[in-house]
Amino acid sequence: MQIGVDSFGAVISDPTTGLTVSALQRMDNLLDEIILAEQVGLDVFGIGEHHRSEFVDSAPVVILAAAATRTKNILLTSAVTVLSAADPVRVFQEFATLDLISHGRTEIVAGRGSSIETFPLFGFDLEDYDSLFSEKLNLLLKIRENTHVHGLVSTVLLSQDRRSIPVHSRIRCPFGLASAALPNHSFGPARSDFR
Repeated sequence: MQIGVDSFGAVISDPTTGLTVSALQRMDNLLDEIILAEQVGLDVFGIGEHHRSEFVDSAPVVILAAAATRTKNILLTSAVTVLSAADPVRVFQEFATLDLISHGRTEIVAGRGSSIETFPLFGFDLEDYDSLFSEKLNLLLKIRENTHVHGLVSTVLLSQDRRSIPVHSRIRCPFGLASAALPNHSFGPARSDFR
């Protein structure tokens, strides 16, 4: 069993003073929280992904990479990577690189996202909520297993010669799923091939 903390990096007001910290101060605090989590013996720290002004976690892999250089043992994970609105090739490359920086302390937790701002922001139609996630999840799992992938996915075109993963990044990064999905949406049949 692992015990850990997830953070969304929310920029909130102090309940006592009513003052809101700056995004810069919130980021510094977030990195300090990860260091403290390791110091008190927690096993894992996850960073969410939001694309709104009240959060500083729009690039969780960057935050996790900064934390990786300041910690030694704690597992660093997304909470969640909004896969429906991302390029799965890029997601894997970023996490494979993070895995190198952290010396193998990385985990991808992929999900659909519980808020819908990513869909119009990245040019996707909310009507494609289920199909986008399914297609991109399947592609991410293929990339994880093979150095070369090809084919046509409606949202991501892969040519036969496109190297999806740098040779140095062939670490088998642990993988999980998380759901805070919209009503009437679920992952469908459970899968056992994520680890």
